[in-house]
Amino acid sequence: MIIVADSGSSKTDWMGYLNGEVIKFNTPGINPYFLNEQEISKLIKKNETITQYADQVTEIYFFGAGCSSPDKHEVVSNGLSDVFNKAFISVDHDLLGSVYATCGNAEGLNCILGTGSNICYFDGKKIHDGHHGLGYVLGDEGSGTFFGKKVLLAYLYNKMPAELAVEFKKSYPIEKEQIITNIYQKPFPNIFLAGFSRFMASHKNHPFIQEILKAGFQEFVDTNVKDYPKYKNIPCHFVGSIAYYYQEELIAVLEHNDIEPGKILQKPIDELFSFILQKEGIANHAS
Repeated sequence: MIIVADSGSSKTDWMGYLNGEVIKFNTPGINPYFLNEQEISKLIKKNETITQYADQVTEIYFFGAGCSSPDKHEVVSNGLSDVFNKAFISVDHDLLGSVYATCGNAEGLNCILGTGSNICYFDGKKIHDGHHGLGYVLGDEGSGTFFGKKVLLAYLYNKMPAELAVEFKKSYPIEKEQIITNIYQKPFPNIFLAGFSRFMASHKNHPFIQEILKAGFQEFVDTNVKDYPKYKNIPCHFVGSIAYYYQEELIAVLEHNDIEPGKILQKPIDELFSFILQKEGIANHAS
C-alpha cells in the first residue's frame, strides 16, 4: 500500500492506494516545530483508518510544513516509523508537495497561502531556495494567521467599522485577557490567530475587508513574489484555503502586478497523489 500525506499546521490530508482502491482520511496537522516524534506517533494512532491499514503500508510519501531540514525530517520519520514499521518512508517539505501538485514538471512559482505562507521557484526539476517561510512571527504575509491578526487588531484597537465590530463580537465572544493567554501562553498561537481570518469570509464584500485582503495580498506579492526576477514571465501557482476562498481578490492583485495566475488549489493532495502514483508507475488509479 502506498500512502501520500500533505500536512499543514492545522490539518493533514492522507490518501492511500491498495489493490486499485483509493482511501482518504485526515488527521490534525503534523509540524515538527510543534510536535516531537512521540506526539506525532500518538496523534496518528488515534485515527482508526490508519491503524486498520498500518501493517499493509509499504511506502509513505509525507510532505509537511516545518519539514525543511534533516533534523525535522528525522522527527517526522521516526514518528511515522513507530506506526508504519514495515514501510519505506520519505519526508519532504510541504513546498515540494505543493510544487508537484501545481507545476508538475514545468517551470513556475509556487505559493502556499493557508494557515501560513511560503513561496519557491521551481525550474522544472528542482526547487531553488529563497529567503521566505519565516513563520507567523516574522513572516507569513497573506496567510490565515496574517489576516486573522489584522482583523483581530482592528477590533481590539477599535479601528473596525462599528457594524463589523458588532458582528465580530457575536462571532468571537472572547475577552482581551483570553486572547493574550491563547497567544502567549498556550500552544499553536498561529492556528488560534488564523481562526479569526474566517470572519472575513462572511463579510468579504465589505469595503473594510476588501481593503485588508487587497493590502495583504499586495504585501505577499511585494515581499515574496517580486523577489524572483522571472516573476512576470512564468505562472504563479497557489495552494491553500486563503488563496482558494479569496481567489477573486488574489487574482485581481496578481493581474494588477502583471503576474500570470496559475493553478489555485484549496488542497494539493489529489494532484499530489496522482503525481506520486504516476512517478511510481501507477498511472491509472481509482478515483
